[in-house]
Amino acid sequence: MMRPVFRALQLFTVLLLTTVGGTAEERVEFVVGELRTEEGGSWDTKKSPLKRPFGIAFNSKGIGFVVELEGGRVFELSRKHELSQISGDGSRSYEGDGQPATKATYNGMHNCAITPNGDLLIGDTWNHCVRRIDARTGLVSTWAGNGKAAFAGDGRRRRDASFNFVMCITLNADSSALHIADLKNRRIRAVDVTSGIVTTVAGNGEKGVPADGARATEAPLVDPRAVAADSKGQVYILERGGNALRVVRTDGTIKTVAGTGKRGFADGPALQAQFGSPKHICVDSRDNVYIADDQNGAIRKYDPVSQTVSTVLGRGIGHKQIRLLNPHGVCVYGQWLYVMDTSHNRILRVRL
Repeated sequence: MMRPVFRALQLFTVLLLTTVGGTAEERVEFVVGELRTEEGGSWDTKKSPLKRPFGIAFNSKGIGFVVELEGGRVFELSRKHELSQISGDGSRSYEGDGQPATKATYNGMHNCAITPNGDLLIGDTWNHCVRRIDARTGLVSTWAGNGKAAFAGDGRRRRDASFNFVMCITLNADSSALHIADLKNRRIRAVDVTSGIVTTVAGNGEKGVPADGARATEAPLVDPRAVAADSKGQVYILERGGNALRVVRTDGTIKTVAGTGKRGFADGPALQAQFGSPKHICVDSRDNVYIADDQNGAIRKYDPVSQTVSTVLGRGIGHKQIRLLNPHGVCVYGQWLYVMDTSHNRILRVRL
């Protein structure tokens, strides 16, 4: 298992499960951090053990793993919400393959995923690849990508493929495929976990708004930042500059399901809703899609049944005091939605 393999480089005791507010607001808890001064608290982002945390994922035993974009480090988050640094030294480089995790370095990690056997997969964005920390041995390797910024490798094995800015990686519901938001190639790619073969799921490499009903692999995309599949096998795509949420249906066609395409802030009917440069998504057990709406400082929810968008947290919603600053990562684990409040260097969670 991963936990015994790694010996922490640093151990930080962080604020545990501090519940804020009353009644409905008791659903919000701090995992790392607390209310900031302007929110009625004293949290100093500069004194946080985290530096621009972007992604979080959990293994089957409830251990979390946090990756930083600018801090360049990987942390283990215990069930008691203690942080232990396990990898990365803060530099932006590409070192450590074949060595223990403590020797590895990364370049702009955006998020991570955990396989059923506990391996940690990391979207190593500016190294144009997916790295792996082996749960059994603790060794680091490049799992997908050859490190070259290019588009190549469809129909080939994962190590032979080329990507260009691996922005987001997520396993599908049965962990049979890893989806990759291949930003600068304007494509969503998929790696078959068993065979290792890479394919394109959406995008033809051109920039544009895809027409509803078009074949996904033949359609343009604006800038696919994040991807997540639901329990039915549909693949959701979030576009930051496109300010929209799209879905690749099981018949291979693509459709816009939320957002007008114009930047703004509006809840309500999904196709009338507006986003502000959204950056990340996750899907819960009921196939609701949660959206980290970066410039709006909010966490939004797309309900595919009612086809509506609502705000879960931020802008005085969910808790009247909390103000999010550049929220990036969102992750559902158990009955909680975890939120990376990136520019406040803190982690919150909301009970679903």
